[in-house]
Amino acid sequence: MKKNDLILIIVILALTAISVVGITVSRKMNKADVAYAVVTIDGNEYGRYPLDEDMVTTIELEDGSYNILEIHDGYAQISEASCRDQICVNHFPVHYSKEMIVCLPNRLIVEIVGGEENDVDGATN
Repeated sequence: MKKNDLILIIVILALTAISVVGITVSRKMNKADVAYAVVTIDGNEYGRYPLDEDMVTTIELEDGSYNILEIHDGYAQISEASCRDQICVNHFPVHYSKEMIVCLPNRLIVEIVGGEENDVDGATN
């Protein structure tokens, strides 16, 4: 093995190590992003609410129906709604990325975007 071959191998190994470290750091930084509760009505985004700020907001629809979204301690939930079945109100609070609360009568979806991934996947549930 020649000296130039050895230098080339060392350079390739160093670049590989730097790439692996960069990807790992990037993934950890993305997980530290703030999670948002994204509210959509009829497929149109109504608003984004950060989960790191406690708040209560009333989401009013054109037909007079409403949902009250509460964010507390990093969790989002519907605390009150004008729909008859109240499934959205009885749903557990959501926190993990891609979790949703759906209110079909009011055509409203609350989805968590960003933030912490759930360690349990759908197949395990």
